[in-house]
Amino acid sequence: MDVPYPRLLVSRFADCFRFYAAVLPPLAGADLDKGAPDGPYAGWEVDGRAVLVLFDRGAMASVLGTGALPARPAPAQDAAMLVLRVTDVDAALALCLESGGEPLLGAADRPEWGPGLRTAHLRDPEGHLIELQSYS
Repeated sequence: MDVPYPRLLVSRFADCFRFYAAVLPPLAGADLDKGAPDGPYAGWEVDGRAVLVLFDRGAMASVLGTGALPARPAPAQDAAMLVLRVTDVDAALALCLESGGEPLLGAADRPEWGPGLRTAHLRDPEGHLIELQSYS
């Protein structure tokens, strides 16, 4: 069995593709393994192991027969978060924002969460919550 990895179901495939294609190589050392901006599938790997996959939400709904359901629930708390451990949270946040991410919380030290922890939070173009983190 391969290790688990996140597969994000997205409606704005091209926007999300461009975002992750810009930030995953420098922040996670991930290379695009399959896919292109026109979708419906793209995957990034590190050392031959999947780290993130994008899949078109409509294509998945078609397979599941759930196309008539809403794509998004009413406003609610986040159910999942993608965490990227980086060497420099401030530089990683700048790259993510330049690449189309939406800021939530700027970079801050969070000793109450762990010794030497620094984090920042943002959303990708589809609205998925991302935490950038580093430990000093």
